[in-house]
Amino acid sequence: MPRSVLTASMLAVVDMGSNSFRLEIGRVEGNQIFRLDTFRETLRLGAGLDSNGRLTVDAQRTAIACLARFGERLRGFPPSSVRVVATNTLRVATNAATFLQRAEKALGFPIDIITGHEEARLIYVGVAHVLPASEDPRLVVDIGGGSTEFVIGKGLEPRALESLKIGCVGMTQRFFPDGRLDATAFAAAETHARAEIEAIARDFSRGAWVSAYASSGTALALAEILEQNGLSAAGITRDGLARLKKRMFAAGHISRLALTALKPQRAPVLAGGLAVMASAMKELDIDRINPVGGALRLGALYDLLGRNVDRDIRGATVDQFQARYRIDQEHAARVAALAVALCRRADPGSESAALQRLEWAARLHETGFSVSHLGFHKHGAYILLHADMPGFSAQEQDDLAWLVLGCRGTLSKLGTRLDDSDYRVRVLALRLAVLFHHARRPIDAPRMSFECNRSIRLGVSARWLAAHPLTAHLLEKERREWTALGYRWRLP
Repeated sequence: MPRSVLTASMLAVVDMGSNSFRLEIGRVEGNQIFRLDTFRETLRLGAGLDSNGRLTVDAQRTAIACLARFGERLRGFPPSSVRVVATNTLRVATNAATFLQRAEKALGFPIDIITGHEEARLIYVGVAHVLPASEDPRLVVDIGGGSTEFVIGKGLEPRALESLKIGCVGMTQRFFPDGRLDATAFAAAETHARAEIEAIARDFSRGAWVSAYASSGTALALAEILEQNGLSAAGITRDGLARLKKRMFAAGHISRLALTALKPQRAPVLAGGLAVMASAMKELDIDRINPVGGALRLGALYDLLGRNVDRDIRGATVDQFQARYRIDQEHAARVAALAVALCRRADPGSESAALQRLEWAARLHETGFSVSHLGFHKHGAYILLHADMPGFSAQEQDDLAWLVLGCRGTLSKLGTRLDDSDYRVRVLALRLAVLFHHARRPIDAPRMSFECNRSIRLGVSARWLAAHPLTAHLLEKERREWTALGYRWRLP
């Protein structure tokens, strides 16, 4: 089947949020996704961080058990049809790497930790697919467990993205830890939230958008509570939130709060979510905000659909970076082609995803030229690690950065990374591709054989090397670099 056609197939997304884990399965028909199954478990992973920022043993155990249940439902799905995204809690957890190893084993699929900006982008994509078509700029606010995302977009395209570390779980832990509901705690919570939101208010206040929407479970819960308790006629209003706060003050404690439509799993984090929503509406001058479905899971489904039909946003991001950093695209394409070819020769079983990242790294290996020609690989690695790169997970950016860092210079800076055979093959393939194209013009490349284990073998015609003495000299320097680390290198 051509990659550009997907009919009656299924895609799945797992959202490992700070408040809940969700599994969404959708059926693809043409360019549309129709939801089939949704599974949700309230775990409050964000509350499982200890004072050192580590996920506790109990939090890990609960999360892994949930992922094992999701993994059973996903059994039989091909890897290309499943995307797993983790958000703020795993962005900040100091032991995230070790937890992910166990989590991926339980689930059966790799887990991507996404940046706040990437989370905001996916949220907008999801919301935009459930809203009526419009070219008016729209604001979307999504209050999660550990962070809140703010997006302004037109049509299906986000234009401004921000992610702030204020979420319903974190805010509840900090300001309402014992469940008490009083004016002093709310005032402190809203002051903190408004201070965070004030930093983005200039770009996200009324005037930058025509209509405002709120996604996420917090927004849907607040809207339902306000409407069913007669506190707001429709949607979320500032007056309605003020009335709800008075009801909460009167109760005094979350355990005594009696409200129609307040679900047991939402009650423990209601105060923190309300404080963020009230602060956002006041600071951004929003009178009414309408709840909407979609959000992260649907956005990730449509993003996954794009990857399966040659509309991968990551490719567009690489194109944009090449233009932004004025990269010599023809030279980069030549380096990329040779690097991928060498990698395939050394490891015919290379995963397509790893080869794709090698190609992108090769196309971006001169990103750092925009800073300085000296040490450009170091500057480029820093940019790729820390820049907002739509579509890329944190792990993917880390992989690109390490490949670019290793594309030239000494190997000692790579440390134990070279112990990873997959990385070792790809970084040497990239180094050789850069080396052979040192003249920055098309070359009559020789036929080459390439092996890369603890013993490295590069088969190049002696006649070709004799005709290209500078390349031969650079290859000898490269050989010495590897042999200094204990690798055996054979050249003809």
